[in-house]
Amino acid sequence: MPLSQIEFVHRDDALLVVNKPTLLLSVPGRAEDNRDCLITRLQHNGYPEALIVHRLDWETSGLIVLARDPDSHRELSRQFHDRETEKAYTALCWGEPAQDSGSIDLPLRYDPPTKPRHVVDHEQGKHALTFWRVLERHGTFSRVELTPITGRSHQLRVHMLSIGHPLLGDRLYAHDEALQAHERLCLHASMLALTHPRTGERLRFESPAPF
Repeated sequence: MPLSQIEFVHRDDALLVVNKPTLLLSVPGRAEDNRDCLITRLQHNGYPEALIVHRLDWETSGLIVLARDPDSHRELSRQFHDRETEKAYTALCWGEPAQDSGSIDLPLRYDPPTKPRHVVDHEQGKHALTFWRVLERHGTFSRVELTPITGRSHQLRVHMLSIGHPLLGDRLYAHDEALQAHERLCLHASMLALTHPRTGERLRFESPAPF
């Protein structure tokens, strides 16, 4: 399980920040053929102490932080839970939004009949809030910055679908034209800011989208 294709953005005694490539799980899946993942590759190649703090979807690429000791793991996990971290994603969406920016406040829930999809549900869904802004317009698609305030599964993908702009290459939510418009899901965790668990220094990391 090589570390190839995993770029280290930051390394110190308390944490690791890496660029997860697309089509790599953050943690092992339940099936035996889904054991290969980011945390396993790190633990088997020089970082046996690495602990997962948060996750990115299999198809989503970009910045992810891992702790290197239990105390750092507790503090970083608390920051994510208390929404003290800052996250931004770069994405390509189908079409051109009518406005230059906006917010999407729609509750989401897991939908077992269409596993692993999630859906908007105003009665049983959990609160989910996303801010978005257009970075570039290209006619059939747009480059957007997405800022999730909550951290629901598939939040950005479902929220953009809900306003009529599914992400390019999204095999779960995109219509055929948007799906065929790109060979991968065009969603990349491009900015992550957090407070160092030992020093208290505010750290900000950026990673340009590979699409």
